[in-house]
Amino acid sequence: MHVQIVKDPAAGGVAGFKVFQQALAAGAKVFGLATGSTPISIYDQLTASDLDFSQLTSINLDEYVGLGSDHPQSYRYFMQHHLFNAKPFAHSYVPDGLNTDADTETKRYESIIAANPIDLQLLGLGRNGHVGFNEPGTAPQSTTHKVALTPSTIAANARFFDNADEVPRYAYSMGIGTILKAKQILIVAYGAEKAAAVAAMLQGPVTADVPASFLQTHPNVTVILDEQAASQLK
Repeated sequence: MHVQIVKDPAAGGVAGFKVFQQALAAGAKVFGLATGSTPISIYDQLTASDLDFSQLTSINLDEYVGLGSDHPQSYRYFMQHHLFNAKPFAHSYVPDGLNTDADTETKRYESIIAANPIDLQLLGLGRNGHVGFNEPGTAPQSTTHKVALTPSTIAANARFFDNADEVPRYAYSMGIGTILKAKQILIVAYGAEKAAAVAAMLQGPVTADVPASFLQTHPNVTVILDEQAASQLK
């Protein structure tokens, strides 16, 4: 695992952009993408660049069950706003949050990934070591699946909705096994609140208690951290 420590998220965006740039130059055709605040500085760099993704494919990690693509809190909407409107891909896949048949939707999504092997997968890191919606206890061989969101996640998301009943209780997410099939992985973490998870991911045992620790088993992982997120590394 190649670890790069930067001053702040803005510098992390520049460093992450370079990883995308190098992957594109090396012939990458399929990019796995993530949502949340962490990748925004990378997406800002991409949208401001002259890189062309119009002949390429993107595949997102996850989506809330019950939210359509036009819902402002859906991950499809997030991607349109932060990347796709400025940098369209030939094909952009996000799980269909309105498909309530979990077996059908997860199998459909796995078939998309099998047909479009991911060259570079972007990840954020949760405070408890989760990646995507793969919470502690997720099996390393897991594929795309329906996840029951934790009470803390539901509570944290409540501020984005008019009332508590609207907050999604489930999501579709790539599994750990699916993520590990990517040829290259880029994981990014910022802030002191991520420091313990970073140390467990990089220097702790490989365990389902810290899903991100399974990245230690992958042959090509780049880790971008700000100084605070790296503060507990030995």
